[in-house]
Amino acid sequence: MKNLFLLLAVSLFMSSDIHSQKMDFWLDAGLKIQTGFTALYNANATTANANGETWDNTLATGTKYGVKLGMNFNYTGVSLDIMQGKMRGKFQKVDQANGGTEREDEVTVNATDIYLLFRNAKHKGYFEIGPKYSIINDVKATNSSSAEVSNVSDQFETSNLGAVLGFGTYILGPEDGRFSGILGFRVEYGFQDIVNEVGRTEGSRVPVNYGGETAATNSIFAGIVFEFNWGIGGVGQARCGERSKFIWF
Repeated sequence: MKNLFLLLAVSLFMSSDIHSQKMDFWLDAGLKIQTGFTALYNANATTANANGETWDNTLATGTKYGVKLGMNFNYTGVSLDIMQGKMRGKFQKVDQANGGTEREDEVTVNATDIYLLFRNAKHKGYFEIGPKYSIINDVKATNSSSAEVSNVSDQFETSNLGAVLGFGTYILGPEDGRFSGILGFRVEYGFQDIVNEVGRTEGSRVPVNYGGETAATNSIFAGIVFEFNWGIGGVGQARCGERSKFIWF
């Protein structure tokens, strides 16, 4: 019985010692995956071209994988995310005679996305916002009627700037920051036209050959994101009165 009380006392002491540490800031790293609906939206895709063809913007799906490094100050923080994956846009060619869909073409953009996000996390929930810079690796277009796949990278920009808005909740892990699992919802929008001057040439436009005035093609994503984080450590006081130093978790 005495040993039991001694063990309990030691456990309480260690617990209070951990929680008494005052952290000025701490670092964490994580693995991420996000999946959801994507689109390459062009407002003039529905304008008939010289051949009388019109197209409808439709939703596709896309998945990205990546890593994250975060710096946290109490309930706020900044994270650097790097994600790699595909974003797709689908376009349905309208059958003018029958009023249905004649075929469905697809454009696939392979890109590396770099995010710099401000995050506020409190009461097991979080809110994030910030810019996204995309490095476009290659772009392929698929003609559904012939199953032909073409590389159209020369008609797209090599980079794109966008913005991110997200929110979610912590679903795994203790409150000491050692590890955590986070599930959230994220919306991304590319402010810049993803198509370059070559791709805007009338008569051979991408992502589809629409008519009328030139219109910007913007990338859109909306879906879920899962993040698993490990605490690295931070700067703080191990005990009251001591100088601040780096403490490994």
